[in-house]
Amino acid sequence: MAGTAADAPGPDQHVRHREARGPDWRGVLREPFRAGTWLRFAHLLLALPVGILCLPIALVGGPAGRIQRGLARRLLGVEVAAPGRTVRTGLLALAHAIVSVPLNLIALTVSGYFWTVVVMNLGYPLRPGGDPSQAWGGPTMAGAWAVHGIGGGVPFLLVTPWVIRGFTLIQARLVRGFLGADRTGLLKSVGIALSLALVCALLSIPVIHQL
Repeated sequence: MAGTAADAPGPDQHVRHREARGPDWRGVLREPFRAGTWLRFAHLLLALPVGILCLPIALVGGPAGRIQRGLARRLLGVEVAAPGRTVRTGLLALAHAIVSVPLNLIALTVSGYFWTVVVMNLGYPLRPGGDPSQAWGGPTMAGAWAVHGIGGGVPFLLVTPWVIRGFTLIQARLVRGFLGADRTGLLKSVGIALSLALVCALLSIPVIHQL
């Protein structure tokens, strides 16, 4: 007996079926090579200097909010409608510049460090003065390269795009909350941003001591 239209699988059923199968590993493998990943990383590169520049601009009542919304729109695809220009919106633009600076600094530092680990491990044979006989996987260069590339380079290559995505997600929420018309969840986003910056700063101390 032929099934009815009601028996046909709907879009929600397809979504549940994909979720039941687990994550899309092909998407995970492709993520480091997607244009969106590098646009997000470009945002991390620019967010810190632009945010610092916006501090004096906001203090004198300049278009700091418009600059920040434009950066988020061009690199993150985040569309935020501009609120009317009032004293309150100027103060919110200043608050955004102040709150975002520590997050932007940590985001750039962490993502830059992760990409450095990728390059150093995948390009292990190019390290100046490297002695494979004393390295993990030695004494041959092929063995040392395999251990460093597979054990260090590849995992960081796959993880770093998702770390970047997490940072830019918080940055986008701050832009929407401070520089848009919708303040829903703004305090929560500020708490997450500052907590994330503090935790990453504390975790970076042992890394700095090893340099």
